[in-house]
Amino acid sequence: MFRIGIPVHIHKDTTLRVKIHDACGLTCTFCHNEGTPVTIDNRHRPPGDFVASGSSGRASIYAGTNGATFLSAPMPDNEEFGHAIAALRDALELTELHLTGGEPTLHPAVARLTRIAVDAGYRVGMTSNGERGERVIPDCAAAGLDRVNFSIFGTTAAELAEVQHARYSNPALAQRKIDALKRSIAACEATEVKASANIVVPDHSHAPRVHRLLDEYSPHLTVRLLNSLDRGATSIDAIERILAGRGAVAEARHITAGVSGARTIYRLPDGRRIHFKQIRPVRLPSTCAGCRFNNGTDCEEGFYGVRLYYDRTAGFQVGVCIQRMDLCMPLSDFLTSPLRREILTLRDTEYHQLTTRRAG
Repeated sequence: MFRIGIPVHIHKDTTLRVKIHDACGLTCTFCHNEGTPVTIDNRHRPPGDFVASGSSGRASIYAGTNGATFLSAPMPDNEEFGHAIAALRDALELTELHLTGGEPTLHPAVARLTRIAVDAGYRVGMTSNGERGERVIPDCAAAGLDRVNFSIFGTTAAELAEVQHARYSNPALAQRKIDALKRSIAACEATEVKASANIVVPDHSHAPRVHRLLDEYSPHLTVRLLNSLDRGATSIDAIERILAGRGAVAEARHITAGVSGARTIYRLPDGRRIHFKQIRPVRLPSTCAGCRFNNGTDCEEGFYGVRLYYDRTAGFQVGVCIQRMDLCMPLSDFLTSPLRREILTLRDTEYHQLTTRRAG
């Protein structure tokens, strides 16, 4: 966990992920869709009969097995949303809010949601594939958006088409998506919104994508390499080979106490920095103890943090695992539940353990 010779920084997790919209214009075959079933494919199906993929071509890879009991609806851009995120802010001592989807730029009021979150005291980020960013990022920037993490699934039309559903594996369409992504990144630079690129590296055959990303995109774009959760050591080895090939030198390690996220920052010879993001085996001590996925292979994300969803029929839902959506509960129940205290205790306990170990 601790690399010899580089500084290690320990942070407490204070981030809330908010799924604001289910719709998306891509059909990536590996999408987890924040754990919820694809709404358009399941709107006539009862809970218990949800499918992981349907006629839309989109996927939610865990939806057939994760026990999801509701479909995600667009997050309301009103005081109800403001009250919900304020309640979670106070209950979990949160400072950051991350907008997710689906594709959040397709939410018609994404700028308004950003403003509500900023007014509630959050620093606001977003994960996007860049579909509509050119049009909405300026308004979101004016509302206080701090950063956008762009998910890049292909640096060429052929690469992007390759990971789409067979019915939509169209290089011409993929090129339009890539062009929109580039314009969205440019919109961030023009509005001084921080931008980073997330790229998953399953194995070394994906190295050319990383090199193109570094060579062709603005040096202002922070590149973050993510290991593929289902490819294990093969993925990690590929990333380490890519970094070595670029002459990258590790300069700092960042660990987020209380959740599974961690990253190592590398510096390239030209001064540019690359982040290598990995998942640590972090579990909720009680909630995860008897889980059927709680082993070294089946639990792919660990405890990654708290997520907020909106169910049109039952209101706000709080989740803690995309592989166990049956653990979701109404916001009002979560605020008074033992789970809230378990999350806080895990965060504080691990922060103490990590800082003590670092000092030793």
